[in-house]
Amino acid sequence: MTPAINLLKKAKANFKVHQYDHDPDSHSYGEEAVEKMGQDANQVFKTLLVKLDGRQLAVAVVPVAGMLDLKAMAAACGAKKAVMAEQPEAERSTGYLFGGISPLGQKKRLPTVVNSTADSFETIFISAGRRGLEVELAAENLLKLTSGSFAAISK
Repeated sequence: MTPAINLLKKAKANFKVHQYDHDPDSHSYGEEAVEKMGQDANQVFKTLLVKLDGRQLAVAVVPVAGMLDLKAMAAACGAKKAVMAEQPEAERSTGYLFGGISPLGQKKRLPTVVNSTADSFETIFISAGRRGLEVELAAENLLKLTSGSFAAISK
């Protein structure tokens, strides 16, 4: 089990685990998840870490079909600027390996923003904390467990 799944179990949240064989040669973890699970790229979400104003890390959860809008992410967090966090810093802060970072069960709770389109689906798919492992849950449950918020952060 991963910290994300353990958190979901402890919270007694309603969720489903989906597993697929991860290809180590895959260049896009999100697109691989969409393809291998046969899901809509708008309903499968990737977890990205950003650095706000050069100091604070934050979590952005956006659909695989889109790209993170850094300006919108900064605005959603009340910051002037957001840049992508470096891989080692993201891994150190979350406790997860790149390509398997989950917004749930991170070592440190970070400000979390989920793209507002997530609310249009009954359930969404997010990383369960390991490459090849996803959880399906209601976006509202994700917000509750991360103390997150919805905002239009994808383009």
